[in-house]
Amino acid sequence: MATQVRANYYYHHRSNVMAAAATTLTSSSPSTCLNSISPLLFKGSSFIGNKKIALGRSIGFERTTSLRRKKGKEYGGVVVVASSSNVAAPPWDSWKPEKSSSAPSLSDILWPSAGAFAAMAILGKMDQVLAPKGISMTIAPLGAVCAVLFASPSTPAARKYNMFMAQIGCAAMGVMSFSIFGPGWLARSTALAASIAFMIYTRSTHPPAASLPIMFIDGVKLHHLNFWYAFFPGAAGCVILSLIQEVVCYLKDNIKF
Repeated sequence: MATQVRANYYYHHRSNVMAAAATTLTSSSPSTCLNSISPLLFKGSSFIGNKKIALGRSIGFERTTSLRRKKGKEYGGVVVVASSSNVAAPPWDSWKPEKSSSAPSLSDILWPSAGAFAAMAILGKMDQVLAPKGISMTIAPLGAVCAVLFASPSTPAARKYNMFMAQIGCAAMGVMSFSIFGPGWLARSTALAASIAFMIYTRSTHPPAASLPIMFIDGVKLHHLNFWYAFFPGAAGCVILSLIQEVVCYLKDNIKF
């Protein structure tokens, strides 16, 4: 009789515990349920060492964990998100022409070319006037300046500050290097290095100006100009080219075909 009473008491006590566990599962979070009711469910059983795993299987956690492990193995456990700005371009990409939305129109080709023709024609006429004095306005760096001003007027190298600052500064570097080291490789190397450092420091990068110091060191006809070479013919020629650039830009913007 006592045994039957104890059995009935154990049966009703266990039923109440299971009912409380089910109520807790439906009203609480999975982690709370697992920590709070697992000692009651598995106390005294042979599965006490695996009580959380068994309860997890009973409420469906084992499937989720296995899926997560499967995904972790499939994708290496790491998800890498790369933006387009961090993706390195192929090494051969710089050998291809720049991608643009559309091909340049005929007017975009004609007006810069006409501006370069007019610039060299005007400088050539000025050479005829200055020929008796042994001075020439048509120098190679001004041809590179024409390409910058007429073909790519929106680039930093085409800014007036960059152009005049670099033309004057680099020409002066050539004169100083020639005065210190005389003609030769040391003067050319020093002048070019100083010119690049000057353009970087003053934030006036203008590639055509880097040839001015070398031209002065190797050009015997320019030595008599001394420090006047900083203003003539480079900076003086850029004044004329700047005026022609304004005309070319106006024609490109207003007369298209």
